[in-house]
Amino acid sequence: MTGNPVARIVVEQIRSPIGRPAVQRATLVGLGLNRIGRRSSLEDTAAVRGMIAKVAHLVRIVEEARDQPRISR
Repeated sequence: MTGNPVARIVVEQIRSPIGRPAVQRATLVGLGLNRIGRRSSLEDTAAVRGMIAKVAHLVRIVEEARDQPRISR
């Protein structure tokens, strides 16, 4: 293990997959989403970004956590 922090992305499902093609429903399951309001924290990779783009009308990006330290004041 390299010890480098991995960039994370949090996505939330905002719409139902009912009436959508099976490919889009499977993509939601692959992202770890299956209900409206569910959130999933994923590695920020090109593959995950592609999956999010495929179902962009059903999900929203809640936050993108980069490898920056948090400073409390």
